Amino acid sequence: MGMEVLSGGFADPAPDAAFAFRGIMNAMARPGRIETIVGAEGPAPLSRAAATVLMTLCDPDTALYLAPSCDSLAVREWIGFHTGAPVGPTSAAHFAVGRWHELQPLERFRTGTLEYPDRSATLIAEMDVLASEGATLRGPGIEIEARLSLPDLDAFQRNHGQFPLGLDFIFTAGDRIAALPRSTQVS
Repeated sequence: MGMEVLSGGFADPAPDAAFAFRGIMNAMARPGRIETIVGAEGPAPLSRAAATVLMTLCDPDTALYLAPSCDSLAVREWIGFHTGAPVGPTSAAHFAVGRWHELQPLERFRTGTLEYPDRSATLIAEMDVLASEGATLRGPGIEIEARLSLPDLDAFQRNHGQFPLGLDFIFTAGDRIAALPRSTQVS
């Protein structure tokens, strides 16, 4: 294990994790709203936002799927050291990280059960850019409507159609995030 594995974590863990968690929760509570989060710096190709989300939400009890572009020894060692999250297959993943096309097909991921809808996966999709334009979002946390640049309208419409089951999404680009919970209607 090289020294680079030891770097890139939160400089001041308790407050950094609290600020990051608040930013993630704000994004989830207000679908389509773009937030800036910082604190972690993972190995390439992880963006700062994706690394911060992983450091904040993953732990030894949350299985993580790494899409091919993110599945390197450097990323695995960094995740292991900083979060302890086990890396595993899509069928067991609580979280997944990668480019949108690498996370396809979405049906590979857990969508919860009627008894436990919360036992579903959250997909962290690395994007080139996030913008408040494109798809129209409606639902809880949105006063009238919001807009967000999404990679695939049909996938999010199908996902919402499963509600209360389904996947939750966090989009990352650089140090920015936006979220799309399964409760959000997309058109």
